[in-house]
This record gives sequence, C-alpha cells and structure tokens, in this order.
Amino acid sequence: MSTKKIIYVDKIKRIYERKALLKSSGEVKIELSFWEKFFNNNFVRKFLIIISLAFIWQAYSLYLDNELMFPTFISTVKALISVILSGELPEKIVTSLKILFIAYVGGILLASALTILAITTRIGTDLLDVLTSMFNPLPAIALLPLALLWFGLGYPSIMFVIVHAVTWPIAINIYNGFMGVSNTLRMVGRSYGLTGLKFVFKILIPGAFANILTGFKVGWAFSWRTLIAAELVFGVSSGGGGIGWFIYEKKNQLDIDVVFAGLLSVIIIGVLVENIIFKVIEKKTIIKWGMRSF
Repeated sequence: MSTKKIIYVDKIKRIYERKALLKSSGEVKIELSFWEKFFNNNFVRKFLIIISLAFIWQAYSLYLDNELMFPTFISTVKALISVILSGELPEKIVTSLKILFIAYVGGILLASALTILAITTRIGTDLLDVLTSMFNPLPAIALLPLALLWFGLGYPSIMFVIVHAVTWPIAINIYNGFMGVSNTLRMVGRSYGLTGLKFVFKILIPGAFANILTGFKVGWAFSWRTLIAAELVFGVSSGGGGIGWFIYEKKNQLDIDVVFAGLLSVIIIGVLVENIIFKVIEKKTIIKWGMRSF
C-alpha cells in the first residue's frame, strides 16, 4: 500500500473515532480561543460599537471644522463633565425624571385599568378598541396647545401629554399579551376556581408578562421622548425646568457644545434604563421562567 493511501486510511479512522467519541461522551466542551471569548461578550461588542460611533463623530466634526454647527466628540464630553460638576445638569435631570416617573406610573395605571376592563367585559373590549384607534395615532405633541389651555404653563401640562404618550402602547401590548395566554393555562386557573382580579393577577399577568414588559419598554421610550420635546417648548415653571429646557436655553446662548452635551445625556439615560433596569427585570422574570432564552 502506498504512503498516500495509508495517510488517507488513517484520516478516515480518526474521523470515525472522533464520531464514536462524540456519541459516547454526550456533551463535549470545546475550549474557545481568547478572541472568541472576547467577541462572544455582549458588553464588549456593544462597547466597540459605541467607540466606533464616537470615532466617526470626532472624525466628521474635524472634517467640518465648525464648532458652532457640529462640535467634536471630545469638546462635547468636556462640556458634559463641566455641567455635571457644576451641578447644573444633574439638577435638570432630577427634575425631568421626577415628572417622568409620576406621569409614567399614571399612564401604566390607566392602561392597566382599561385593559382589565377590556378582558372582563364586552363593552370594555369595544371601548379599548375605539380609544386606541382614535388616540394611539395621535402624537402627544399635538396635544400641547390643549394642555396649555387646560392646565397652564408648567408641569401638569407636561404630565398630561406624557400620560397620553404612555397609555396607548402599553394598553395595546397588555391586551395582546392577555389574549395570547394559552387556553391550557386559562383552564388551569379556572379549575382552581380563580375568577376576576385573582384570575388576572395569578394567570394572565404571568402568562403575558413578556408582552407586558415590551409595552413598558415602548411606553418608556415614548414618555422620555415626549418629555424632552414638551420641555423644549414649555418646560419652564417658576424659573426652573428640566433637561429639555436646559437644552433650549443653551441653544439660545449659542453654547452648542453644551447643547450636544445635553443631548448626549438624554441618550445615556435612555441607554442605561434600557440596558440595566429592563434587562434586570427580564432576567428576573421572563428569562428565569423560560419564556425567552436570552
């Protein structure tokens, strides 16, 4: 037998031996290389994307060479650190978050009440369907003139438009989640004698929590966006205001690097809420319950 044939036969033997080993051993742990482990980390991949975006920002602003129109990433970060250390920006952020929290919770409660009414009564279903068809497509900012007439200039007007922005997407997601709960799970609840609110809280909410959490995330994004937009228009009350008003004031003063710093802080808060608060809730609930793998 020639040398090439011997080598070929040895390769075939090793392949069959490897297959036999895989079948007999069940699970086989494959040691990943350093770079495979490095790029398998979600945080690392996202961090690299952020660094790349910052680099593009810096390169493009240097190319334009116009700080008044488009400040560099480095000057924006310096401005952000400056207004944070001075205490000016943190004060505005706290003001905005207080307003947002009250209105966001109010929107969740209103959406929950409408949804519970919808799944327990026929008239409630029709009411939710009509209201969401009417008001969900209506931008919250379009209600600013009415809010000014009804509540005056200040925080109540902002809370009104935020509640409008939050209620309808959350109500739609909660209702779709409830309707998607399997009949088997419903029958289990009925067999235990659960009715009314007990049935909702012990069967429907756990079964629909993935949709509910999605609704909360969408509602948060809408509320944060609406808050900043509303404050940019009429976010001042008794000489104060939130982060949107802070951005508006700095624009009038032509502190464009500080304006970009305010916008960057809005993005940072949004990313932190999305990737810390909601991720923790997901891990503690729907991932832990096996409703989602990752």
